[in-house]
Amino acid sequence: MAKTGGGSAVAKIRMCSVPEKFQLHLAMLALQFGYAGFHVVSRAALNMGISKIVFPVYRNILALFLLLPFAYFLEKKERPRLTWNFIIQFFLLAIVGITANQGFYLLGLDNTSPTFASAIQNSVPAITFLMAAILRIEKVRLERKDGISKVAGTLFCVAGASVITLYKGPTIYSPTPPSQATPTMVLGDAKGKNWTLGCVFLIGHCLSWSGWLVLQAPVLKKYPARLSFTSYQCFFGVIQFLVIAAFVERDPQAWLVHSGAELFSVFYAGVVASGIAFAVQIWCIDRGGPVFVAVYQPVQTLVVAIMTSVLLGEEFYLGGIIGAVLIITGLYFVLWGKSKERKYAAAEKAGIIQYSADHDADRSMPQITEPLLLPQSTGNV
Repeated sequence: MAKTGGGSAVAKIRMCSVPEKFQLHLAMLALQFGYAGFHVVSRAALNMGISKIVFPVYRNILALFLLLPFAYFLEKKERPRLTWNFIIQFFLLAIVGITANQGFYLLGLDNTSPTFASAIQNSVPAITFLMAAILRIEKVRLERKDGISKVAGTLFCVAGASVITLYKGPTIYSPTPPSQATPTMVLGDAKGKNWTLGCVFLIGHCLSWSGWLVLQAPVLKKYPARLSFTSYQCFFGVIQFLVIAAFVERDPQAWLVHSGAELFSVFYAGVVASGIAFAVQIWCIDRGGPVFVAVYQPVQTLVVAIMTSVLLGEEFYLGGIIGAVLIITGLYFVLWGKSKERKYAAAEKAGIIQYSADHDADRSMPQITEPLLLPQSTGNV
Protein backbone atom coordinates (compact mmCIF):
# COMPACT_ATOMS: atom_id res chain seq x y z
CA MET A 1 0.00 0.00 0.00
CA ALA A 2 1.17 3.49 -0.73
CA LYS A 3 2.98 4.89 2.28
CA THR A 4 1.65 8.38 1.71
CA GLY A 5 -1.98 7.29 1.67
CA GLY A 6 -1.51 4.99 4.66
CA GLY A 7 0.40 7.65 6.61
CA SER A 8 -2.25 10.29 5.99
CA ALA A 9 -4.97 7.85 7.05
CA VAL A 10 -3.13 7.06 10.28
CA ALA A 11 -2.53 10.76 10.91
CA LYS A 12 -6.22 11.51 10.49
CA ILE A 13 -7.12 8.76 12.93
CA ARG A 14 -4.65 10.07 15.49
CA MET A 15 -5.87 13.61 15.05
CA CYS A 16 -9.44 12.52 15.58
CA SER A 17 -10.52 12.70 19.20
CA VAL A 18 -12.81 9.67 18.83
CA PRO A 19 -11.04 6.37 19.64
CA GLU A 20 -10.68 4.00 16.69
CA LYS A 21 -12.56 1.20 18.47
CA PHE A 22 -15.55 3.51 18.88
CA GLN A 23 -15.26 4.52 15.22
CA LEU A 24 -15.39 0.84 14.26
CA HIS A 25 -18.57 0.28 16.26
CA LEU A 26 -20.21 3.34 14.71
CA ALA A 27 -19.15 2.26 11.22
CA MET A 28 -20.57 -1.24 11.69
CA LEU A 29 -23.87 0.11 13.05
CA ALA A 30 -24.11 2.48 10.09
CA LEU A 31 -23.31 -0.41 7.74
CA GLN A 32 -26.10 -2.56 9.19
CA PHE A 33 -28.59 0.31 8.89
CA GLY A 34 -27.47 0.76 5.29
CA TYR A 35 -27.98 -2.92 4.47
CA ALA A 36 -31.30 -2.93 6.32
CA GLY A 37 -32.47 -0.03 4.19
CA PHE A 38 -31.39 -1.95 1.11
CA HIS A 39 -33.71 -4.84 1.99
CA VAL A 40 -36.66 -2.48 2.32
CA VAL A 41 -35.78 -0.36 -0.74
CA SER A 42 -35.27 -3.47 -2.91
CA ARG A 43 -38.62 -4.91 -1.94
CA ALA A 44 -40.34 -1.59 -2.59
CA ALA A 45 -38.65 -1.42 -6.02
CA LEU A 46 -39.85 -4.93 -6.90
CA ASN A 47 -43.39 -4.02 -5.91
CA MET A 48 -43.19 -0.92 -8.11
CA GLY A 49 -42.53 -3.26 -11.03
CA ILE A 50 -38.81 -2.76 -11.63
CA SER A 51 -37.21 -5.63 -13.54
CA LYS A 52 -35.26 -8.17 -11.50
CA ILE A 53 -32.62 -8.14 -14.26
CA VAL A 54 -32.41 -4.39 -14.89
CA PHE A 55 -32.14 -3.59 -11.18
CA PRO A 56 -28.81 -5.44 -10.56
CA VAL A 57 -27.39 -4.16 -13.87
CA TYR A 58 -27.89 -0.55 -12.81
CA ARG A 59 -26.78 -1.35 -9.26
CA ASN A 60 -23.43 -2.81 -10.33
CA ILE A 61 -22.81 -0.08 -12.92
CA LEU A 62 -23.18 2.57 -10.23
CA ALA A 63 -20.99 0.60 -7.82
CA LEU A 64 -18.33 0.22 -10.53
CA PHE A 65 -18.30 3.94 -11.33
CA LEU A 66 -18.03 4.73 -7.62
CA LEU A 67 -15.21 2.27 -6.85
CA LEU A 68 -13.19 2.62 -10.05
CA PRO A 69 -11.53 6.02 -9.42
CA PHE A 70 -10.59 5.08 -5.84
CA ALA A 71 -9.23 1.73 -6.98
CA TYR A 72 -7.21 3.34 -9.79
CA PHE A 73 -5.61 6.16 -7.78
CA LEU A 74 -5.26 4.58 -4.30
CA GLU A 75 -3.93 1.19 -5.38
CA LYS A 76 -1.47 2.12 -8.10
CA LYS A 77 1.55 0.76 -6.23
CA GLU A 78 0.00 -2.38 -4.76
CA ARG A 79 -2.07 -3.56 -7.73
CA PRO A 80 -0.47 -6.66 -9.34
CA ARG A 81 -0.22 -6.99 -13.09
CA LEU A 82 -3.45 -8.26 -14.64
CA THR A 83 -3.02 -11.69 -16.24
CA TRP A 84 -5.40 -14.09 -17.96
CA ASN A 85 -5.30 -16.26 -14.86
CA PHE A 86 -6.60 -13.36 -12.75
CA ILE A 87 -9.22 -12.46 -15.37
CA ILE A 88 -10.64 -16.00 -15.34
CA GLN A 89 -10.71 -16.04 -11.54
CA PHE A 90 -12.43 -12.64 -11.36
CA PHE A 91 -15.00 -13.79 -13.92
CA LEU A 92 -15.80 -16.98 -11.99
CA LEU A 93 -15.96 -15.10 -8.69
CA ALA A 94 -18.38 -12.62 -10.29
CA ILE A 95 -20.64 -15.52 -11.29
CA VAL A 96 -20.79 -16.71 -7.70
CA GLY A 97 -20.55 -13.46 -5.71
CA ILE A 98 -22.37 -11.01 -8.01
CA THR A 99 -24.65 -12.75 -10.52
CA ALA A 100 -25.86 -15.78 -8.55
CA ASN A 101 -25.73 -13.97 -5.22
CA GLN A 102 -27.78 -10.94 -6.26
CA GLY A 103 -30.02 -12.87 -8.65
CA PHE A 104 -31.10 -15.44 -6.07
CA TYR A 105 -31.58 -12.65 -3.51
CA LEU A 106 -34.01 -10.69 -5.69
CA LEU A 107 -35.94 -13.83 -6.66
CA GLY A 108 -36.20 -14.82 -3.01
CA LEU A 109 -37.11 -11.34 -1.81
CA ASP A 110 -39.84 -11.08 -4.43
CA ASN A 111 -41.57 -14.13 -2.92
CA THR A 112 -40.95 -13.49 0.79
CA SER A 113 -40.24 -10.33 2.75
CA PRO A 114 -37.29 -8.12 3.79
CA THR A 115 -37.41 -9.43 7.37
CA PHE A 116 -37.09 -13.05 6.27
CA ALA A 117 -34.40 -12.20 3.71
CA SER A 118 -32.36 -10.47 6.40
CA ALA A 119 -32.96 -13.22 8.97
CA ILE A 120 -31.81 -16.02 6.72
CA GLN A 121 -28.63 -14.08 5.86
CA ASN A 122 -27.51 -14.63 9.46
CA SER A 123 -26.69 -18.19 8.42
CA VAL A 124 -23.93 -17.01 6.06
CA PRO A 125 -21.06 -17.11 8.64
CA ALA A 126 -21.98 -20.65 9.69
CA ILE A 127 -22.40 -21.87 6.08
CA THR A 128 -19.05 -20.29 5.27
CA PHE A 129 -17.46 -22.18 8.15
CA LEU A 130 -19.06 -25.44 6.98
CA MET A 131 -17.76 -24.97 3.42
CA ALA A 132 -14.30 -24.08 4.68
CA ALA A 133 -14.27 -27.17 6.91
CA ILE A 134 -15.29 -29.44 4.01
CA LEU A 135 -12.53 -27.92 1.85
CA ARG A 136 -10.09 -28.31 4.79
CA ILE A 137 -9.51 -24.56 4.93
CA GLU A 138 -10.99 -24.49 8.44
CA LYS A 139 -9.74 -26.89 11.12
CA VAL A 140 -12.35 -28.50 13.40
CA ARG A 141 -11.15 -30.08 16.64
CA LEU A 142 -14.06 -31.88 18.26
CA GLU A 143 -12.03 -32.68 21.39
CA ARG A 144 -12.03 -28.98 22.30
CA LYS A 145 -14.80 -26.58 23.26
CA ASP A 146 -14.16 -24.29 20.31
CA GLY A 147 -14.60 -27.12 17.81
CA ILE A 148 -17.80 -28.35 19.46
CA SER A 149 -19.14 -24.78 19.58
CA LYS A 150 -18.52 -24.21 15.87
CA VAL A 151 -20.22 -27.47 14.88
CA ALA A 152 -23.18 -26.83 17.20
CA GLY A 153 -23.54 -23.29 15.87
CA THR A 154 -23.56 -24.55 12.29
CA LEU A 155 -26.32 -27.06 13.14
CA PHE A 156 -28.38 -24.30 14.79
CA CYS A 157 -28.06 -22.11 11.69
CA VAL A 158 -29.03 -24.95 9.35
CA ALA A 159 -32.02 -25.73 11.58
CA GLY A 160 -33.06 -22.06 11.59
CA ALA A 161 -32.83 -21.78 7.81
CA SER A 162 -34.86 -24.99 7.47
CA VAL A 163 -37.59 -23.67 9.77
CA ILE A 164 -37.85 -20.44 7.79
CA THR A 165 -38.05 -22.40 4.55
CA LEU A 166 -40.50 -25.13 5.56
CA TYR A 167 -42.67 -23.48 8.22
CA LYS A 168 -44.38 -20.12 7.82
CA GLY A 169 -46.71 -20.43 10.79
CA PRO A 170 -49.45 -18.15 12.02
CA THR A 171 -49.27 -14.37 12.06
CA ILE A 172 -48.08 -13.27 15.51
CA TYR A 173 -48.02 -9.53 14.82
CA SER A 174 -49.82 -7.36 12.28
CA PRO A 175 -49.29 -3.57 12.18
CA THR A 176 -52.78 -3.02 10.77
CA PRO A 177 -55.97 -5.07 11.09
CA PRO A 178 -56.45 -7.38 8.07
CA SER A 179 -59.74 -5.71 7.17
CA GLN A 180 -58.06 -2.31 6.93
CA ALA A 181 -54.93 -3.43 5.07
CA THR A 182 -54.46 -2.03 1.59
CA PRO A 183 -52.16 -3.25 -1.21
CA THR A 184 -49.71 -0.44 -0.46
CA MET A 185 -49.55 -1.34 3.21
CA VAL A 186 -48.71 -5.03 2.82
CA LEU A 187 -45.77 -4.82 0.46
CA GLY A 188 -43.71 -6.98 2.76
CA ASP A 189 -46.24 -9.80 3.03
CA ALA A 190 -45.67 -11.48 -0.33
CA LYS A 191 -49.28 -12.71 -0.25
CA GLY A 192 -50.26 -14.84 -3.21
CA LYS A 193 -46.64 -15.79 -3.93
CA ASN A 194 -44.67 -18.96 -3.35
CA TRP A 195 -43.14 -18.50 0.10
CA THR A 196 -41.32 -21.84 0.13
CA LEU A 197 -39.80 -21.26 -3.31
CA GLY A 198 -38.73 -17.78 -2.19
CA CYS A 199 -36.95 -19.25 0.82
CA VAL A 200 -35.22 -21.80 -1.44
CA PHE A 201 -33.94 -18.92 -3.59
CA LEU A 202 -32.70 -17.16 -0.43
CA ILE A 203 -30.88 -20.35 0.61
CA GLY A 204 -29.23 -20.28 -2.83
CA HIS A 205 -28.31 -16.64 -2.18
CA CYS A 206 -26.68 -17.54 1.14
CA LEU A 207 -24.82 -20.49 -0.41
CA SER A 208 -23.54 -18.23 -3.20
CA TRP A 209 -22.45 -15.57 -0.73
CA SER A 210 -20.69 -18.12 1.48
CA GLY A 211 -19.03 -19.77 -1.50
CA TRP A 212 -17.78 -16.38 -2.65
CA LEU A 213 -16.26 -15.66 0.77
CA VAL A 214 -14.45 -18.99 0.78
CA LEU A 215 -13.27 -18.86 -2.84
CA GLN A 216 -12.02 -15.29 -2.75
CA ALA A 217 -9.57 -15.88 0.12
CA PRO A 218 -6.83 -17.57 -1.95
CA VAL A 219 -7.25 -15.03 -4.76
CA LEU A 220 -6.88 -12.10 -2.36
CA LYS A 221 -3.56 -13.49 -1.15
CA LYS A 222 -2.22 -13.20 -4.71
CA TYR A 223 -4.12 -10.00 -5.56
CA PRO A 224 -4.21 -7.84 -2.39
CA ALA A 225 -5.61 -4.69 -4.06
CA ARG A 226 -9.10 -5.02 -2.57
CA LEU A 227 -10.81 -2.09 -4.30
CA SER A 228 -9.50 -3.18 -7.68
CA PHE A 229 -10.44 -6.77 -6.86
CA THR A 230 -14.03 -5.69 -6.16
CA SER A 231 -14.16 -3.39 -9.20
CA TYR A 232 -13.22 -6.20 -11.57
CA GLN A 233 -15.96 -8.38 -10.12
CA CYS A 234 -18.53 -5.59 -10.51
CA PHE A 235 -17.45 -5.17 -14.13
CA PHE A 236 -17.86 -8.87 -14.94
CA GLY A 237 -21.11 -8.93 -12.98
CA VAL A 238 -22.51 -6.21 -15.24
CA ILE A 239 -21.42 -8.16 -18.35
CA GLN A 240 -23.03 -11.37 -17.05
CA PHE A 241 -26.33 -9.69 -16.16
CA LEU A 242 -26.41 -8.01 -19.58
CA VAL A 243 -26.01 -11.41 -21.27
CA ILE A 244 -28.86 -12.80 -19.16
CA ALA A 245 -30.98 -9.75 -19.95
CA ALA A 246 -30.48 -10.33 -23.68
CA PHE A 247 -32.36 -13.63 -23.32
CA VAL A 248 -34.77 -12.85 -20.47
CA GLU A 249 -35.65 -9.14 -20.65
CA ARG A 250 -36.87 -8.39 -24.17
CA ASP A 251 -39.09 -5.40 -23.26
CA PRO A 252 -37.24 -2.08 -23.94
CA GLN A 253 -39.59 -0.32 -21.51
CA ALA A 254 -38.11 -2.34 -18.65
CA TRP A 255 -34.86 -0.35 -18.97
CA LEU A 256 -36.63 2.96 -18.35
CA VAL A 257 -36.92 4.47 -14.89
CA HIS A 258 -40.56 5.41 -14.53
CA SER A 259 -40.56 7.28 -11.23
CA GLY A 260 -38.42 9.08 -8.71
CA ALA A 261 -38.94 6.21 -6.29
CA GLU A 262 -37.43 3.73 -8.75
CA LEU A 263 -34.49 6.06 -9.38
CA PHE A 264 -33.91 6.38 -5.64
CA SER A 265 -34.01 2.57 -5.25
CA VAL A 266 -31.40 2.08 -7.96
CA PHE A 267 -29.09 4.77 -6.57
CA TYR A 268 -29.46 3.47 -3.01
CA ALA A 269 -28.60 -0.08 -4.10
CA GLY A 270 -25.61 0.99 -6.21
CA VAL A 271 -24.13 3.75 -4.06
CA VAL A 272 -25.01 2.74 -0.49
CA ALA A 273 -25.48 -1.05 -0.56
CA SER A 274 -22.59 -1.73 -2.96
CA GLY A 275 -20.10 1.13 -3.34
CA ILE A 276 -20.02 2.65 0.16
CA ALA A 277 -20.78 -0.65 1.90
CA PHE A 278 -17.83 -2.38 0.21
CA ALA A 279 -15.44 0.39 1.26
CA VAL A 280 -16.69 0.55 4.88
CA GLN A 281 -16.69 -3.21 5.27
CA ILE A 282 -13.16 -3.55 3.91
CA TRP A 283 -11.93 -0.95 6.42
CA CYS A 284 -13.74 -2.63 9.33
CA ILE A 285 -12.37 -6.06 8.43
CA ASP A 286 -8.86 -4.63 8.15
CA ARG A 287 -9.06 -2.86 11.53
CA GLY A 288 -11.30 -5.16 13.56
CA GLY A 289 -11.15 -8.52 11.82
CA PRO A 290 -13.86 -10.59 10.12
CA VAL A 291 -15.29 -11.92 13.42
CA PHE A 292 -15.91 -8.37 14.62
CA VAL A 293 -17.73 -7.59 11.38
CA ALA A 294 -19.81 -10.78 11.38
CA VAL A 295 -21.04 -10.33 14.95
CA TYR A 296 -23.03 -7.27 13.87
CA GLN A 297 -25.10 -9.20 11.32
CA PRO A 298 -28.05 -9.88 13.68
CA VAL A 299 -28.44 -6.12 14.23
CA GLN A 300 -29.53 -5.91 10.60
CA THR A 301 -32.40 -8.35 11.18
CA LEU A 302 -33.77 -6.28 14.07
CA VAL A 303 -33.51 -3.03 12.11
CA VAL A 304 -35.19 -4.58 9.05
CA ALA A 305 -38.05 -5.94 11.16
CA ILE A 306 -38.74 -2.49 12.62
CA MET A 307 -38.37 -0.67 9.30
CA THR A 308 -40.62 -3.03 7.34
CA SER A 309 -43.26 -2.95 10.05
CA VAL A 310 -43.35 0.85 10.08
CA LEU A 311 -42.83 1.56 6.36
CA LEU A 312 -44.30 -1.47 4.61
CA GLY A 313 -46.84 -2.77 7.12
CA GLU A 314 -45.24 -6.21 7.15
CA GLU A 315 -46.73 -8.96 9.30
CA PHE A 316 -44.51 -11.13 11.48
CA TYR A 317 -44.90 -14.91 11.24
CA LEU A 318 -44.04 -17.47 13.91
CA GLY A 319 -41.81 -19.55 11.60
CA GLY A 320 -39.65 -16.55 10.77
CA ILE A 321 -39.20 -15.57 14.42
CA ILE A 322 -38.26 -19.12 15.47
CA GLY A 323 -35.88 -19.48 12.54
CA ALA A 324 -34.25 -16.11 13.21
CA VAL A 325 -33.69 -17.00 16.89
CA LEU A 326 -32.09 -20.32 15.92
CA ILE A 327 -29.85 -18.66 13.32
CA ILE A 328 -28.71 -15.89 15.66
CA THR A 329 -28.05 -18.44 18.43
CA GLY A 330 -26.01 -20.56 16.02
CA LEU A 331 -24.11 -17.51 14.79
CA TYR A 332 -22.96 -16.64 18.31
CA PHE A 333 -21.91 -20.24 18.95
CA VAL A 334 -19.75 -20.10 15.81
CA LEU A 335 -18.28 -16.70 16.69
CA TRP A 336 -17.56 -17.80 20.27
CA GLY A 337 -15.81 -20.89 18.95
CA LYS A 338 -13.73 -18.81 16.50
CA SER A 339 -12.76 -16.40 19.28
CA LYS A 340 -11.74 -19.26 21.56
CA GLU A 341 -9.79 -20.87 18.72
CA ARG A 342 -7.81 -17.68 18.18
CA LYS A 343 -6.89 -17.56 21.88
CA TYR A 344 -5.69 -21.16 21.86
CA ALA A 345 -3.70 -20.55 18.67
CA ALA A 346 -2.06 -17.47 20.18
CA ALA A 347 -1.26 -19.38 23.38
CA GLU A 348 0.27 -22.25 21.43
CA LYS A 349 2.34 -19.85 19.36
CA ALA A 350 3.57 -18.09 22.50
CA GLY A 351 4.50 -21.42 24.07
CA ILE A 352 2.08 -20.97 26.98
CA ILE A 353 0.19 -24.20 26.21
CA GLN A 354 0.69 -27.23 24.02
CA TYR A 355 -1.79 -29.69 22.62
CA SER A 356 -1.24 -33.29 21.70
CA ALA A 357 -3.35 -35.63 19.64
CA ASP A 358 -3.15 -38.11 22.56
CA HIS A 359 -4.72 -35.67 25.04
CA ASP A 360 -8.19 -36.50 26.14
CA ALA A 361 -11.00 -33.94 26.15
CA ASP A 362 -10.28 -32.71 29.67
CA ARG A 363 -6.52 -32.44 29.24
CA SER A 364 -6.89 -30.67 25.87
CA MET A 365 -8.74 -27.79 27.52
CA PRO A 366 -6.04 -26.11 29.64
CA GLN A 367 -6.82 -23.00 31.61
CA ILE A 368 -5.06 -19.88 30.35
CA THR A 369 -4.36 -17.85 33.45
CA GLU A 370 -2.69 -14.86 31.79
CA PRO A 371 -4.55 -12.46 29.48
CA LEU A 372 -3.64 -12.71 25.81
CA LEU A 373 -3.27 -9.77 23.48
CA LEU A 374 -4.31 -11.12 20.11
CA PRO A 375 -3.05 -9.59 16.87
CA GLN A 376 -5.71 -7.98 14.70
CA SER A 377 -6.74 -9.76 11.53
CA THR A 378 -5.40 -8.44 8.27
CA GLY A 379 -8.84 -8.76 6.75
CA ASN A 380 -8.64 -12.11 4.98
CA VAL A 381 -12.11 -13.62 4.98
